[in-house]
Amino acid sequence: MKKPEITGLYYITHINNLPPILQHGILSHAAAQNHAYTPIYDGQIVTNRQQLTAPDGRSLWDFANVYFQPRNPMLYRVMQGQKGAIAILHLRPDLLNEPNIFVTTGNAASQSTSILAVKDGLTQLRQMWSIINSEWWKEEDGSKRKIMAECLVPQCIPPRFIATIYVAHHTAAEQVKALIHPVNIPVVPEPHMFFQPHQRYKITEKINLFEGDMFFSQMQTLTISVNTVGVMGKGLASRTRYQFPDVYVHYEDLCRKKRLVMGQPALYQREAYLDHQLAADPMGLPSLNSNKWFLLFPTKRHWREGSDLAGIEQGLQWLVRNYQREGITSLAMPALGCGLGGLLWQAVGPLMCRYLAQLAIQVSIYLPREQQIAAQFKQAAFLLGSG
Repeated sequence: MKKPEITGLYYITHINNLPPILQHGILSHAAAQNHAYTPIYDGQIVTNRQQLTAPDGRSLWDFANVYFQPRNPMLYRVMQGQKGAIAILHLRPDLLNEPNIFVTTGNAASQSTSILAVKDGLTQLRQMWSIINSEWWKEEDGSKRKIMAECLVPQCIPPRFIATIYVAHHTAAEQVKALIHPVNIPVVPEPHMFFQPHQRYKITEKINLFEGDMFFSQMQTLTISVNTVGVMGKGLASRTRYQFPDVYVHYEDLCRKKRLVMGQPALYQREAYLDHQLAADPMGLPSLNSNKWFLLFPTKRHWREGSDLAGIEQGLQWLVRNYQREGITSLAMPALGCGLGGLLWQAVGPLMCRYLAQLAIQVSIYLPREQQIAAQFKQAAFLLGSG
């Protein structure tokens, strides 16, 4: 099997810190005490690392820490408070050739993590490379810890290793370019890296289309396309089964009791807070409305069948009649029946928008990843039948 290629390492920081970083480098926590900077972590997280040591006996405070995967639980936590003020520095992979550095098999502050010499550490990381490069993680299987694997560099990472600066959107990119001028380092907007949609298309004041990951939507209720026989096999349903086993248990129970039928979606009101599951060190997070609900929306009777457009329309009619009574205050929904279901967006999109436009709440529709949608089919004129 081909060895995974390490194309870089990543450092998460506030954009205010970019000028001093470009001048002095990325400093360890200990070295940074002598410089003015804008912190992005709360004091308890930083203090916890001070008490831990690397194999050479030095405190983790004496190391600058960078990640192999920046889109991780720590970034998710930071983004809850900072939003567009965060930048990610992409560092050249030859940083791994520097002397006296260590590689960790997960979040270095965790007791389950090993801190190893570079050669041994990279061997371990290559064995769990699929986890490190995953879009998702959870506590139970250790992926939440492992995806935060680190490289620990003593004292300082020189500025010469900085190859690219990533930000969440174009406005932040312009701000960073002005801030670091005349330094000539590429500044790249990369929304997906920051848990944001790749693209947004406004349809009405309350309906938006998105290209991106629905599971990071800020809407109260997430919609999952399902069949009525209790099998979550592929696509969004499979990911729900992995990430939210309680949702799957509820779904199986509904199907076993024959209570989930075409035309009658079922709402599951989760009690667990999603942000606390996703974020590193979640106890310090602000109290957010993040106890996501799930709308189990049947799009086919049996998993072997194709999606049923008439049944989908009946489900949308149910939603129009019942969303207020059910307490749905905002809604994220995939392109129902598209992708693995076999239906085309050109048929499903106008149908969805016609009914969802009747809801007095914000609705986010996520376009299918499996289809290339031409620009004219993502416009209000086509989806609302006005053009």
